[in-house]
Amino acid sequence: MNEQLQQALMDRLVAMADDEVILGHRDSEWTGHAPILEEDIAIANIAQDELGHALIWYELAEPYTGNDADSMAFFRDARQFRNVQMVELPNGDWAFTMLRQYLFDAYEMALLTRLMTSQYAPLAEAAEKIRREEIYHFRHSSIWVERLGLGTEESHARMQRALDHLWPYALQLFRPMPLDAHLVEAGFFPDPDQLQTAWQDVVLPHLKNADLTPPDAEPIYAHRHHHTEHLVDLLADMQLVARSIPKAVW
Repeated sequence: MNEQLQQALMDRLVAMADDEVILGHRDSEWTGHAPILEEDIAIANIAQDELGHALIWYELAEPYTGNDADSMAFFRDARQFRNVQMVELPNGDWAFTMLRQYLFDAYEMALLTRLMTSQYAPLAEAAEKIRREEIYHFRHSSIWVERLGLGTEESHARMQRALDHLWPYALQLFRPMPLDAHLVEAGFFPDPDQLQTAWQDVVLPHLKNADLTPPDAEPIYAHRHHHTEHLVDLLADMQLVARSIPKAVW
């Protein structure tokens, strides 16, 4: 593997891990606050899964970053993270959280399905393992999109507001990273344009069935090293204990 391909692989693995760990933390903020007890348990389990998936991606990246998963999650500043802005946005209401989860879950299902045939064997093996859990996440968030979209006038209005806000952010998931072409050429990673098409083929009909309409809005194509002010506050909370006791063994 040449140097450019190694750099491209590291960048993508870290980006995928950062997406997972930040979304996992946002989901964990619902623990004890979800609308019903069953969902309190479900969202806590989803949060734990997302953090576990982040661990897998960080460990795959470790030979290239030289840092273990704890160092990557708890001892980097906001400017060093490579997650998309969508996952760092505050949770808002349950409609916002479930719609964000759905848009991300649909992306992950499309991505992981294609990564299972990656020419980089460790990536393919990890994708197969993670996809088994993501099937549950995707079913869960899909049900909530329909339940709220087709529910009451209030629930539908909340879902449509969430979609209006989140849709431009979701499209950032498909903005190529600087060295992605090397991964695509090597057969390590799917073409981002084809990935977006696969995602839209699933998401658009489901939203229509839930009586929800994506806005005609410009995508927020921020680079993955550009973040909102919300990430700084999130990391201050997420990293507090680790940074307070940096030599602790968990």
